[in-house]
Amino acid sequence: MTTTHAPAATREALGPTLIRLQNAGHDIVVVDADLGKSTTSRAFKDAFPDRFFTFGIAEQNMISAAGGFATLGFTVFATTFAVFAEHAFDQLRMSVAQPRLNVKVVASHGGVSTGEDGASAQSIEDLAIFSSLPTFNVVVPADVVEAEAVIEAAANTPGPWYIRTGRPKIPVVYSDGPRFQLGKADVLREGSDVTLIACGLMVDRSLRAAEVLDRAGISARVLNMASIRPLDIDALEVAARETGALVVAEEHLSYTGLGGMAAQALATRRPVPMEFVGVPERYGESATWSEALEIMGLTSDAIVEAAQRAVARKA
Repeated sequence: MTTTHAPAATREALGPTLIRLQNAGHDIVVVDADLGKSTTSRAFKDAFPDRFFTFGIAEQNMISAAGGFATLGFTVFATTFAVFAEHAFDQLRMSVAQPRLNVKVVASHGGVSTGEDGASAQSIEDLAIFSSLPTFNVVVPADVVEAEAVIEAAANTPGPWYIRTGRPKIPVVYSDGPRFQLGKADVLREGSDVTLIACGLMVDRSLRAAEVLDRAGISARVLNMASIRPLDIDALEVAARETGALVVAEEHLSYTGLGGMAAQALATRRPVPMEFVGVPERYGESATWSEALEIMGLTSDAIVEAAQRAVARKA
């Protein structure tokens, strides 16, 4: 497993992890849409050139081929950018999701932290799109260490997966090693007044927000909800019961992403005051990745303010 504590992009986990898994005996094929250098899948091509197939900028064709390889018994990893993976929805639905084939879509450059590439390359709808496919597991790792564990879990778990990775180098949360389990939230910090639920790069920002809240006299629990689908509804219910207020933070449209799914789940289990820190109803713009997050209000300060609002609404 990855041991470095230096900031790293979650996309950096893909190539090295696939090489390790293939060397360990997995039967992997990688299909690519001309972005292997950026997704880091190109490293697998260098190690196993006869198992790497590039389809150019033809994502629909790539996904159809991925389904074909999967019918032959291979574990298939399909790699491109998140915004381009969306292009192949019909092929994903018909050639992967419905037949429950063993295809793992690992899409990098998710969210607005793609930065300077601008609105057209910033995927803010991908989690909603892939979560709409009933047989898909949908996961957003919090750091490069968890990303490695997620990719390994996908290789060991039959069926379709969508794994969103990111472009920027972000802090390592799991400096002591990963604890990822599909369908399970991970409690990173205990708290009694409010629970901060996050995925991806918003996990580190939630941990920072919890420190600020603690100094203000508010005890904040932090849950890493890397597994978007299946969602850990039991952990949500426990958090609602024990802390009485929730904040969901994500680099995605809140009303169709983790926030919307969490709110729907709790509406029938244990409704409590909830606040949402996510992409507002708009598209992004070209900026550095950190500036893009600021523009969208995806900051630790925004999480602090949301938590204060949620706590104030408690009965």
